[in-house]
Amino acid sequence: MTTKQRAYLKSLAMTMEPVFQVGKNSMTPELTAAIAEALEARELIKVSVLKNCADDPKEIAQLVAERTRSQVVQVIGKKIVLYKEGKDKKKKIELPK
Repeated sequence: MTTKQRAYLKSLAMTMEPVFQVGKNSMTPELTAAIAEALEARELIKVSVLKNCADDPKEIAQLVAERTRSQVVQVIGKKIVLYKEGKDKKKKIELPK
């Protein structure tokens, strides 16, 4: 992913609300599966890490990205933005070259 593409995805994510919350149980297989489904449907999602989660948001972001085969766009504070290129051409986010 180029810096221009990353910047574009960040701008799209600015107005988004978090779709998932990671709590004290951290990353469960069920949460990973749900995030993977959401990425298939939306391509770009925001995840919020709650205060009662002991794990580092950057580590969680890397873990989720590996498990869902997605890319970490950014981690700001306790918010994670993930992107995974979708298969549906109609819903696809057009990234700048």
